[in-house]
Amino acid sequence: MPCNPEVLRQVPLFALLDDEETAVLSGQVEVKKFAARQRIYKMGEPGGRAYVVVSGVVRVTTVDEDHQEVVVDEPSQGEFFGFASMLDETAHQSSAVALEETVCIEVDRHDIAILLQRKPMAGMDMLAVLGRQFHASQKLVRVRAARNPNEVIEEEETLGERVADRVASFGGSWTFIGSFAVVLVAYASLNVGLATRAWDPYPFILLNLFLSMLAAIQAPVIMMSQNRQDKKDRLRGELDYDVNRRAETEILGLAHKINLIGDKIGDVEDLLRNRNQNA
Repeated sequence: MPCNPEVLRQVPLFALLDDEETAVLSGQVEVKKFAARQRIYKMGEPGGRAYVVVSGVVRVTTVDEDHQEVVVDEPSQGEFFGFASMLDETAHQSSAVALEETVCIEVDRHDIAILLQRKPMAGMDMLAVLGRQFHASQKLVRVRAARNPNEVIEEEETLGERVADRVASFGGSWTFIGSFAVVLVAYASLNVGLATRAWDPYPFILLNLFLSMLAAIQAPVIMMSQNRQDKKDRLRGELDYDVNRRAETEILGLAHKINLIGDKIGDVEDLLRNRNQNA
């Protein structure tokens, strides 16, 4: 329906317009009323129209790659939504639903052109709103972007940590055990065979010193590698918890929708029953 100039004055963006400008703009835009939970537009629809909230609250959502519904914005009185698609003349990348009885002003590119011609500074207000939505989208991407924890740790690891992993990997292998056993047997056999000329005769005190030094160095190196493995396990646990929480949220959402469908079916049954009784 046509827009009353008084309605435009309730919107902060249009409040500074004079009477003539308000009259011109009110003749261009339309006022739309939406009931609670009514869809204003859905993702994929042509973005030829944008909206300014006069009263009520709207929820703007999108769907991520995991098919999860994500809240992008909840514009209230005086705020915009759907402007990016309208200005770019592309399909809506989000869906908008009225959370309660909502009144919006519907505008298109031509309406905005007239507004900017008569009130150029109004463009700064629109850019501020679009910038806030852009930052919200960036924050959403940063929060929801999930990377492989192993890749993140490998990118941040130092040279010492890489050496610790290699030492722990080699020290816990059969290759190390076999080669170390060969060295010990050869060392002991050579010193026994040399008898009085041996540099480390039985009970091989020098060999015990070397083994003690090796164990003293190897133990903390292996502990460093184990600490890094514990960190990886903790990150995997946190990711599993996040996935489980999102799955729980999705299940609860499905249960809520099923309950709503059941209520609607009950309403339809009551309506049919009343019609049959009246007939």
